[in-house]
Amino acid sequence: MNRLCEACWNVLANEMAVSDGATAPPQPDPDPEDVSWIEPPTCPKCGASIRVYPTSYDRWVSLATVEMPAKDVPEPFRWRLMRLPDRSSRTPTAVVAVRVRGVDPLPGEPVAPAHRMMCVPDEL
Repeated sequence: MNRLCEACWNVLANEMAVSDGATAPPQPDPDPEDVSWIEPPTCPKCGASIRVYPTSYDRWVSLATVEMPAKDVPEPFRWRLMRLPDRSSRTPTAVVAVRVRGVDPLPGEPVAPAHRMMCVPDEL
């Protein structure tokens, strides 16, 4: 496996993000001293609740709030959430979104659909 320089990696990761629809802005890190309520993210186009997760290539994707059977989600919109263990323990501490590719999931297997599949913009 090759290692890419920073500029080449950013070009490749940006191309993957555009093709996968992983163009969501990252969630801000809350200040540890701030105790105010954090509202869940919503879609700026339709106002629906979304879940924003980092991808395996350091970009962010907006996912629907419910998982659906793979048979109901077209192939380009299928994502899985993978729990990553901490380096010092086996307890999962982070979650990343991974696009389902290569081997298709079973028809009844749950996948997280990309929000852009379900987004219906509000018409004013």
